[in-house]
Amino acid sequence: MPEKTLFNEWTDVVAEGRNALVFEDRNKVYGAFELRRRYNRTVAIALTIAVASFLFMVSIPSIIAFIEGLKTEEMKPVEITSADLTPPPLDETTPPPPPPPPPPPVEQTIKFTPPVVTDEKVVDPPPVITEDSPKIDLDTHEKTGDDNIVIPEEKNVVVAPADDQIFTVVEQQASFPGGDAEMYNFIRKSVVYPQVEKEANITGTCYVTFVVEKSGAITDVKILRGVSGGPGCDKEAIRVVKSMPPWKPGKQNGHEVRVQFNLPIKFTIR
Repeated sequence: MPEKTLFNEWTDVVAEGRNALVFEDRNKVYGAFELRRRYNRTVAIALTIAVASFLFMVSIPSIIAFIEGLKTEEMKPVEITSADLTPPPLDETTPPPPPPPPPPPVEQTIKFTPPVVTDEKVVDPPPVITEDSPKIDLDTHEKTGDDNIVIPEEKNVVVAPADDQIFTVVEQQASFPGGDAEMYNFIRKSVVYPQVEKEANITGTCYVTFVVEKSGAITDVKILRGVSGGPGCDKEAIRVVKSMPPWKPGKQNGHEVRVQFNLPIKFTIR
């Protein structure tokens, strides 16, 4: 191999001697000097990266096969062995357990029930009629002997309800003239949907309670549960109920009484 001299290295652009002579009086910070000085190192690094990339690309199939093998091992079914759960045979030499002791004798007791004090009328048992008992004539209320036996006449006493008592359940319920069909027809014709609630698309059912007096007049009109967010609907329901004609009053024990009535009025936009 010939000895390296300045003349031999003059044709090599990356030779250190040539570069030192060329850039002796020049600015060595200039890019060409640094490029030539680091050329060999850069080429070595690039070659190493290229070789490593090539080896990685060649080994990709092997890596994939290795990963697939790991997945196959993980998904390998587990073998389950069945165990014999049958009980062991009984040992005939073991004596059976002794029988339980007999229960104690049952003592007969008499339960004493304390007397209960009530307001109910005690009814005496009917008398036993024998041949020696005096005979009573039901038409004349007289017996065939010397003494007269008078049987008091029983009367059904009906207690009239109080004037201010309000009933919720009566024997004869209060009713709208013509029945429920006429009542709902009256409500449909009388209800005027409030404009504010109509524009806000507010709907719902308003439950109104009122009292039907003995004369059939409607009094004490109140709202049990109104339409949510629609006070105008509640006011309209009260107005319609107050404008109803007199009802047929309710009766209890044949007397006209005051009856409380609950009525739902539904507000819908069609």
